[in-house]
Amino acid sequence: MIIRIQCSDRVGLVAAVSDILAKNAMNIESMREFVDKEAGKFFLRVTTDKEPASDKLAGQLQEALPEKASIDISRKSRDKKVVILVTKEYHCLSDILTRNHFNTLGAKVQAVIGNHEILQDICDRFNIPFTYISHEGKNKEAFEKELKEKIQSYSFDYIVLAKFMRILSDEFVAAFPYRIINIHHSFLPAFIGASPYRQAFERGVKLIGATAHFVTSLLDEGPIIEQQIIRINHTYSPGDMIVAGKEIETSVLAKALSLVFEDRVFVSNNKTVVFD
Repeated sequence: MIIRIQCSDRVGLVAAVSDILAKNAMNIESMREFVDKEAGKFFLRVTTDKEPASDKLAGQLQEALPEKASIDISRKSRDKKVVILVTKEYHCLSDILTRNHFNTLGAKVQAVIGNHEILQDICDRFNIPFTYISHEGKNKEAFEKELKEKIQSYSFDYIVLAKFMRILSDEFVAAFPYRIINIHHSFLPAFIGASPYRQAFERGVKLIGATAHFVTSLLDEGPIIEQQIIRINHTYSPGDMIVAGKEIETSVLAKALSLVFEDRVFVSNNKTVVFD
């Protein structure tokens, strides 16, 4: 079992949780905790060797923890389910589909939805359902209505934007709170929005990077899950940066998805606590 707890901090929380698990004959395999002293918040991730003998564990924990504690209990063996949104770029999608094919993703891809048809071929090769929903000739509301209806026809835990180059409305994002994961081709908060490599080139930076984050109503400002950087120099053109950036985008998204699928990420306001 994986048990995740987020609550206000107080003395004795680790001891209280450990005592309850012992009384349920559940052996602790790993335990990670963190206290955000400024916010007065406590975060705990515990893995155990087995499930509780009864369904009373959540109630027992709730009674022992501070009021309004968030408790999530899940099976370690359960793969998450994801729907992927794409546009034209293949590098992140192909990595996800390869990991999905060899059962190393930690999730099962239910479907891919694209606002262009170009990536249907690779989905067909992996036998993954692909749906083309064009944005052309439609206003944002009509496009997103069609997109949302298709997404909700599947059972899923997360939506992954694997280079989906459309800005989603606040209403769409609000329908899936902290369930949309995006890869942004920049080391946020630098160079938000479109054409970050052109922005980086014009600024003359010596480092470029990528950021995976949860999507919120603030463009490219949602809670950050994972970031990486690579060094560049004055010889790099914007095109060279794009080529180098694709490698790091793929790596960052893969790492972020692994962390999320293993229930290692807590969202706290606009930050994350990540037990890597």
